[in-house]
Amino acid sequence: MATNPVENVSETTPTPLAPSTTPTPLTLLGLGAMGAALAEAWLAAGHPLTVWNRTATRAEGLAARGATVAATAAEAVAANRLVVVCLLDDASVPEALDGVDLTGKDLVNLVTSTPAQARARAAWAEERGARYLDGGIMAVPPMIGVPAAGAYVFYSGSSELFEEHGAALAVPAGTRYVGTDPGYAALHDVALLSGMYGMFAGIAHAFALVRGEAVAPSELAPLLGGWLAAMSGSVARTAEQLESGDYTEGVVSNLAMQVAGRRTLLGTAAEQGVSAELLEPYFRLMERRLEIGSGEEDLTGVVDLLRR
Repeated sequence: MATNPVENVSETTPTPLAPSTTPTPLTLLGLGAMGAALAEAWLAAGHPLTVWNRTATRAEGLAARGATVAATAAEAVAANRLVVVCLLDDASVPEALDGVDLTGKDLVNLVTSTPAQARARAAWAEERGARYLDGGIMAVPPMIGVPAAGAYVFYSGSSELFEEHGAALAVPAGTRYVGTDPGYAALHDVALLSGMYGMFAGIAHAFALVRGEAVAPSELAPLLGGWLAAMSGSVARTAEQLESGDYTEGVVSNLAMQVAGRRTLLGTAAEQGVSAELLEPYFRLMERRLEIGSGEEDLTGVVDLLRR
């Protein structure tokens, strides 16, 4: 049954925890850039680690650091109860585990997936006798195992699995448990990444505007970074408005004013010879909202237009 993601967010601080006095032995399937970083962190914390990778040569360095290298995925899974999967994609999971006995195993899937894929993979694992936890990694490999980097992983699925193995899972990166619905880790992961790419789009457009002018990118960068940081307060305001249903609450610059102001942004892009294709879709949504809503609203109503 789906649960409220807000009510089920764990209060665990998203920073790596100290390893337990008796480090949990575990198996890791997949030694790409992220998998290798995870492996290094667990080994450094003293966890007995069995690894497997389709390309066996990638395990050589880890073997020198004390990891046990399994010849097959089945051998790796058989070695430990806790099995962490960090493969290329969702399709890689059943391929790697085809015919492997998962009875009694605790399967933690860190493959990037959609919420629907995560829920289907949870059912797949449970049919094979395993407890299942899905994970969404909010980090890049260099952040893993570095407490100050602020890396963390969203987890959802079996609360019993998370409670039992939480200390081991928190070694490479902090943990945030977001509910028993296996799809919620992926949902939170993609929500944050979507916001990130929207920001990247704005950054690209901003730099394109000054490209070719006597404005150095390094000169604009701190101004742009500071402005985006100042505007990040709108995230909390949008959440409050969505929950209250009052889109006029705490408005600083209303919808009507911002729709009118779009002409200056689009005109400047045209003058600078810059495509407005990154901005125009959002402006069209703003215009549609103004047609059906109130000009005194914030931009929050755009969220409702995106819902199909």
